[in-house]
Amino acid sequence: MNETEWLADRFEENRVHLRAVAYRMLGSPTEAEDAVQECWLRLSRSYDDEIANLRGWLTTVVGRVCLDMLRQRRARREDSLEDLVPAVATFYEDDSPEEHVLLADSVGQALLVVLETLDPAERLAFVLHDMFGVPFDEVAVIVERSPAAARKLASRARHRVRGGRSAADPAASQQGQVVQAFLAAARDGDFDALLAVLDPDAVARNNGVPVALGSVAVAKGAATFAPFLQVAWLALVDGSLGILAQQEDGGMRAMTFDISDGRIREIDVVTDPEQLRGMDLAVLGPPHRGRGGGK
Repeated sequence: MNETEWLADRFEENRVHLRAVAYRMLGSPTEAEDAVQECWLRLSRSYDDEIANLRGWLTTVVGRVCLDMLRQRRARREDSLEDLVPAVATFYEDDSPEEHVLLADSVGQALLVVLETLDPAERLAFVLHDMFGVPFDEVAVIVERSPAAARKLASRARHRVRGGRSAADPAASQQGQVVQAFLAAARDGDFDALLAVLDPDAVARNNGVPVALGSVAVAKGAATFAPFLQVAWLALVDGSLGILAQQEDGGMRAMTFDISDGRIREIDVVTDPEQLRGMDLAVLGPPHRGRGGGK
């Protein structure tokens, strides 16, 4: 066996791990495979037999590749809602059960939606350290910052992923019942159920612009939401209890609520891509799936 063949075998031993890292970083199986391939090219061009920890070296390299790809993606990104929706996990036909587990574990679409809102450096610090145990000294080298700064990046990312307050917060729990009732009624197009959770003077806004005044008008508008609530999560949106929803066209929308005395007084819907990218989003549970239309 020549050196190239030996090196290729060692790389293949780490391919599953590298693909898992890249997928969590990029949210796209295709881009993850591209990053892994680039990692192989860099290894084949610059392998040094003094590398003591090949797996660690490869993890660092694929991390750098993914960081560059994320920065390029952000630089060229157009104002499209679809840019906020990560690819759903897909597997290759020749993947082993181990590969399926590694890709599926902790990379549900909800998590990827939240990861997509992070700054590239935050995302890398969180993924490498929190998901793969890479020391902050090594993360710091990749993001070209001090270990302390890398630790802060991961901490900020962790805060956004997990939410600014506990999902078990009593206030969040009480409001959650109202929000879930609204979600169910809107998803089913149930006008009477919507009226039951709305304050008579309720107001609905879309990207900051009032679009409905009064419970009847808001309920009529909300009853048409079914196509926009195909998949929805209860979430913390900038620290407030709300809904993160996937639309039929693949775009995303965030909804927040002002609730008083068990009724919704204000609904704010955000679909603007720039606003969505700047929000703190943290899902609070598994997705709620609709039937695809109202009654």
